[in-house]
Amino acid sequence: MSINRPIHAYAAHSAGAPLQAFSYEPGPLGDDEIEIRVEHCGICHSDLAMIDSEWFPASYPVVPGHEVVGIITAMGPQARGRQIGQRVGVGWHSNSCMHCNFCLGGEQNLCGKRQPTIVGRHGGFADRLRAHWSWAVPIPDALDPAAAGPLMCGGGTVFLPFVIHSIKPTDRVGVVGIGGLGHMAVKFARAWGCEVTAFTSSPSKREEALALGAHKAVSSVELKELKAAAGSLDFLLITVGASLEWDALLNTLAPKGRMHMVGVVTDKMAFKSGGLLSWQRSLSASPTPPPTVLSKMLEFAARHQILPQVERFPMSRVNEAIEHLRSNKARYRVVLDADF
Repeated sequence: MSINRPIHAYAAHSAGAPLQAFSYEPGPLGDDEIEIRVEHCGICHSDLAMIDSEWFPASYPVVPGHEVVGIITAMGPQARGRQIGQRVGVGWHSNSCMHCNFCLGGEQNLCGKRQPTIVGRHGGFADRLRAHWSWAVPIPDALDPAAAGPLMCGGGTVFLPFVIHSIKPTDRVGVVGIGGLGHMAVKFARAWGCEVTAFTSSPSKREEALALGAHKAVSSVELKELKAAAGSLDFLLITVGASLEWDALLNTLAPKGRMHMVGVVTDKMAFKSGGLLSWQRSLSASPTPPPTVLSKMLEFAARHQILPQVERFPMSRVNEAIEHLRSNKARYRVVLDADF
């Protein structure tokens, strides 16, 4: 299927540069692709990392945006299970090979040829976006589409560990970092039925964490408070990329407890192995989820009316929105409303 209209977007043309209006020709729509008219797109730290070449040298121009909500306007002849006019969301990945063992096993997020939405291709800070049909997940009618975008990346990222580690409603769960990821993790853990402890380095966020659903709040940097929490948790979810007191955090786990990473820590992590060995504790990590888990997450969010706390900007003010996020003023996610 050929669609010849250019896609209008906002792009960074060098590391750290302000975004500028940018247009490109998308070429023919792939047989198994769909095209989405973007309504809303969240801004994630991963977008900033791509703009800044923080993780690796990016290929410019970079069109960020991987928390997309929009309406399907075109479908390739091999697209399945979707329909024109349907509202869908696209997250960190927009394609995978569909024939490897991981794809066939429902773990497309682990495919060796998975295609990130904003790495090597243009993302959702645009009027339209393309993706493989399977990675465009239907948005439940019960969810506000203007706030649902961050669920497609951050929400799915913190939801996946509950699924892959079979977290029980009777478990005691800690969430480290009450920010873009962590505030959604607290909401999910509370709705899951868990006893929730929020760990934050910001005294001002303690009351906010309790309002989000945490049963208690503890400092993530004060060793005295961390020591007082020793042995109290079954599962500890790290949602931030900062260097922390890793030994003290490990020691908040009960025997056979697990510390799980979803934040991207770029510095080396240093901790003593004795804290793991002596109490049969585990350390693990996970990326963003496959489409099946994204769908389950959205269903769970709709059932419990879990949405991120968002601040909205028109996409034409994208640089103002990015600066708001860079300066740590966002509470807790920023969403762009497409206004092309």
